[in-house]
Amino acid sequence: MDRVKVEFDKFPSQEKVAMLLLRQGIRVEKGIAYCGNIEQSDAAIARAAGVDRRVVRSTLDRISETPELDRLFSKLQSMLLLANVAPEIDCTTLEIIPTDATMPGIVADVTDVMYRGGLSVRQAVVDDPGIRADSHLIVVIDGQLPAELLPAIKQCRGVATVILR
Repeated sequence: MDRVKVEFDKFPSQEKVAMLLLRQGIRVEKGIAYCGNIEQSDAAIARAAGVDRRVVRSTLDRISETPELDRLFSKLQSMLLLANVAPEIDCTTLEIIPTDATMPGIVADVTDVMYRGGLSVRQAVVDDPGIRADSHLIVVIDGQLPAELLPAIKQCRGVATVILR
């Protein structure tokens, strides 16, 4: 992410587009943006980024013409996040905000508590928008979280806050 910011340092509108593409997992191949196999229009990306469609076009062209950026953006893939649909599929979502996102073992400790509690993890995603201070762990588990496990999760190494959804 730092390399992308450096590449677009002098072009803030293009940086906004590039960061949107990264966050959404939108792949760029030969100047064309794709979500999965579905082509995304410049105008749609422009609306989402809050920029003119010509900025999107110049960003996509720059990505395709810069080998380092092309290698990165051509491999992106969007992913289903179960957190928002968890209640509809009888799951529970926990959002873990770390004290320090660079601390190793946070995911291991949290999932170990769940394992010892007999819970099945459906999905675990570390969301890092590029700024470690904003990172958080999203864990979707089958069923409900037993109340007695919440204090154990809160006491895991590196856990500042647990939000139960």
